[in-house]
Amino acid sequence: MANPRIARLQDQIRVIVAQMLQSRIKDPRLGFVTITDVRLTGDAREATVFYTVMGKEDDLVATAAALESAKGLLRSTVGKRLGLRYAPALDFVPDATSQTAQDMEELIARARKSDEELASRKGHDYASEPDPYRQDDEAPQDDEQE
Repeated sequence: MANPRIARLQDQIRVIVAQMLQSRIKDPRLGFVTITDVRLTGDAREATVFYTVMGKEDDLVATAAALESAKGLLRSTVGKRLGLRYAPALDFVPDATSQTAQDMEELIARARKSDEELASRKGHDYASEPDPYRQDDEAPQDDEQE
């Protein structure tokens, strides 16, 4: 289980960075960015900040450049607000969760379509039994071993 102090710091860093991006960072390259998660190393020296951006690929590239240029201000603000001896180095990484979810949705839709095509064919039959799993009444008896 993770250190509760580190978990608390992760949440606080996420809130501070999100507030700073909303109120103090006025970079025109910064798009509609959302801070989704922060992962902090055990010694609290390095923080990986995950973010998502609404828009196209160009918006993602521009936002990444804006975050990179604001990294120093964000790091010093995090260090001051948390009262840490060493402010963690911030590393911004695009969050792939939404893209992964979209890919999964496409795979499920493709599998559903292929299942519907197979079901619409006449004379289709199961490759095995309709219910291939063993039922409780079919369980082997231990009496035979005695």
